[in-house]
Amino acid sequence: MTEELIGIHHVTAMTDNAMRNYAFFTDVLGMRLVKKTVNQDDIHTYHTFFADDMGSPGTDMTFFDFPNNPKGVRGTNAISRTGLRVPDDAALEYYLERFKEFNVKNEGIQELFGKKVLPFEEADGQRYQLFSDEHNKGVAPGKPWKNGPVPEEKAIYGLGPVEITVSYYEDFKQALTDIYGMVPIIEEEAVTLFSIGEGGNGGQVILRKDETTQSAQGYGEVHHVSFRVKDHETIKQWEAKYNELGLGHSGHVDRFYFEALYTRIGHILIELSTDGPGFMGDEPYETLGESLSLPPFLEEKRDYIESQIRPFDTTRSN
Repeated sequence: MTEELIGIHHVTAMTDNAMRNYAFFTDVLGMRLVKKTVNQDDIHTYHTFFADDMGSPGTDMTFFDFPNNPKGVRGTNAISRTGLRVPDDAALEYYLERFKEFNVKNEGIQELFGKKVLPFEEADGQRYQLFSDEHNKGVAPGKPWKNGPVPEEKAIYGLGPVEITVSYYEDFKQALTDIYGMVPIIEEEAVTLFSIGEGGNGGQVILRKDETTQSAQGYGEVHHVSFRVKDHETIKQWEAKYNELGLGHSGHVDRFYFEALYTRIGHILIELSTDGPGFMGDEPYETLGESLSLPPFLEEKRDYIESQIRPFDTTRSN
C-alpha cells in the first residue's frame, strides 16, 4: 500500500533573469529567498527557492535561469498557472493595491470554485493567481516572512492550487485519479478541481481541457510540479509503484534539501518530494538565501561554479 500524497510540495518555473525575478518575489510579492543554489543537473544555471519564513514544504516557488533559453509559448499540455495562498480576502485587496503601485499586470479580484482569487503575471509572462484562505480548510499553510516588506497578516504563506491544461483531458483525469489518488471534488465543463491529502488550497489541482495551441517550454513557463510525500520510505514505495505500473521514471534522486522522484504523464513532468531534510541544514535562519549554497557533492566544484554563474547580491540581513 503506497502512502497518499500530502499536498503540493513546490513548483519550478523558468525565468530569463534571476535578478529581476528575485526582486519581484522578495520586494513585490514578499516571499523569502530561502536558498540560492545551482541546478544540480546543469551547474551553469541558478536554482532559486522562494518560500515562507522557514522554507517549509508546500510553500516554495523555485526558478531555473537557463542561459540562452528561448521565451516559452503559451498553450495546452503544460502547467499553466501557479497558485499562491494569502490569509483572507483583505489580503487580496492589499495585493491588488500593491500590484497597482508596482505596475504588475493583473486581472482584478475574481471568483473561482467559490473562492476569491487574484490572477497576475510577472514581466516574463509567467502566470500566477493568489487564493484567499478566507473559508479554507485542509493542508496547513506556512509562516509568513517575518522581515519581509509585506505585513505578516497579509503576506503570501504557501502554494495554492496548481493549474494544468491538457488536450487529452479524460486520459489525464484518469491518471490523476488512478495513479495519484486525487479526488475530483468539482466538475464543470472542461475543468475539474481535484483534492490531494487533506485538501484545501494547499492540496488541490485544477485540470483544464484545451485542444488548441500547443505550448513550448522556455522562460515564462513552468518546468515541473512536485507533490509532497512524507519520507524516504514513502518515496521508495512510489518508485516501486511506478515500476509496477510500467511508468518510466528517474529513480530515487537525493537533492540534499529533499529526496525526489520524477516521471512524465503525457507532457507534464511530475516530481514527488520528501518533506525533509529542508533548507535550514546548511545556513542559519538569519541569513537564508544570502550566499551560494551547494550540496556536499558539488562543494569541491565551488570555485568553478562561482566562475561560471553571474554573481548577484541577495544580502538582506544587514
